[in-house]
Amino acid sequence: MSWLVTGGAGYIGAHVVRALVDDGESVVVYDDLSTGSAERIPEGVPLVVGSVLDRSALDAAIRDNAVTGVVHIAAKKQVGESVEQPLHYYRENVTGLQTLLEAMASAGVGRLVFSSSAAVYGMPDVDLVTEDTPCLPMSPYGETKLVGEWLIAAAARAHGIRAASLRYFNVAGAAAPELSDSGVFNLIPMVFERLEAGEAPRVFGDDYATPDGTCVRDYIHVADIASAHLAAARRLADFPEGTALTPSTSDAGRAARSGRWSTASSRSPAGRTSAGHEPSVTRQVSLADRARELLGWSARHDLDDMIESAWQGWRRRHG
Repeated sequence: MSWLVTGGAGYIGAHVVRALVDDGESVVVYDDLSTGSAERIPEGVPLVVGSVLDRSALDAAIRDNAVTGVVHIAAKKQVGESVEQPLHYYRENVTGLQTLLEAMASAGVGRLVFSSSAAVYGMPDVDLVTEDTPCLPMSPYGETKLVGEWLIAAAARAHGIRAASLRYFNVAGAAAPELSDSGVFNLIPMVFERLEAGEAPRVFGDDYATPDGTCVRDYIHVADIASAHLAAARRLADFPEGTALTPSTSDAGRAARSGRWSTASSRSPAGRTSAGHEPSVTRQVSLADRARELLGWSARHDLDDMIESAWQGWRRRHG
């Protein structure tokens, strides 16, 4: 197999690329480098700089590298930004995916692993989120991921593509410091930024029906996300043509309360609660049984691994 990994120079994509390479797969990275970094790509792995909206560049990358499978991770992913720029998000995430599927169908590429998101669920008020939980996205970002799943399922049936769409929750940690999250849009980097400035991490809301009053969220180590993509890529060959699977991946049972993040540094001041928070569901934890059944996959890292590895990456980037 020769895998084209779109977004392979990004935080999650670089981990997936490394997992595929370590497993002996042939990999080529396709990335516009708008948020990714070429420094994350392993030595010897080709990089094609291009947009998923550029059909001719995709055709050339697939043809020149004899691509037989695609892992599609490239996407815009900031929920708040998607509310402000919905047309941009639909263009990048939906039209970009459509363009990729057209290139795949034209070249006869028959395997696809799609990086979806738990944002397709919205804020379901259930104890455990499963693949059967109704999808009611609450942002244009979540909508684009759900539309992407529908589009892939339709293309799979029409063109004989074997596909898997992985829905995962909050991603954290790093397999190596140089692969760490360079943005400050996710919870752990946001906490580190405030700690480094000598400020208390913000905890939005202390009035939830939980033991400490803060909401409960599911987190998963990025290395486990990478192994899930690898597991999906391996299993696609075992499923009939035209099959589109949609398992959820998470670290169920190891959910983190936001009020605990102040333990990430020995210098951390007490967490500060911000009043007037946006309405949010009290608990959002997923069940990953289907991923275990279909892919033979399970998470291996816990919350301590996520925080410690993220902290090492933060130190490397910020001294």
